[in-house]
Amino acid sequence: MRKEDLLLYAITDRFWLKGRELSGDVELALKGGVTMLQLREKDLDEESFYKEAVEIKALCKKYNVPFIINDNVELAKKVDADGVHVGQSDMAAQDVRALLGPDKILGVSTQTVEEAILAEKMGADYLGVGAVFPTSSKDDAWVLTHELCKEICGAVKIPVVAIGGITKDNIKALKGLGFAGISLISAIFGQRDIEGASRNLKDQVIQYL
Repeated sequence: MRKEDLLLYAITDRFWLKGRELSGDVELALKGGVTMLQLREKDLDEESFYKEAVEIKALCKKYNVPFIINDNVELAKKVDADGVHVGQSDMAAQDVRALLGPDKILGVSTQTVEEAILAEKMGADYLGVGAVFPTSSKDDAWVLTHELCKEICGAVKIPVVAIGGITKDNIKALKGLGFAGISLISAIFGQRDIEGASRNLKDQVIQYL
């Protein structure tokens, strides 16, 4: 994984599909310039999740974008995904690393300096830190101060991605905090023009981060 792969990190959410196929929306995001794609499914059965993962992995390969699966380490191994992202309540990062081996990408969600340092020690390749703004994607999201975000970014050597409530209108507020990129759900997949929104967001990230 290269640091620039984290510039525009998209996370899927079935809520925004409104009857469309996820693969179609993902391809539009990839065309618009998404640099990393995380497949996040909370309610699909294993067989459907597997079929979807194979399809989305093929799209990511077509656009030369790393394909990450949220939480499900076994599925990630089964489809040979590029990596896995886990939260603090999921499997411990060192256990995920042991299962994945040294060559796969491991991302970990953190909200404190202590969690960040520990995740790095346990083998994380990058961190997801937030929420940096209020968000509707997670009901229990705790909004971090920008001072704390800067402290976390400065405490580790691995790259850090901002997540939570980010839109094209507030990216500028993240300038100078040390983030390598931004992670988004609704600001990409909740937009009428997914490809155009992705392109616009990428331009903003390049300009301000």
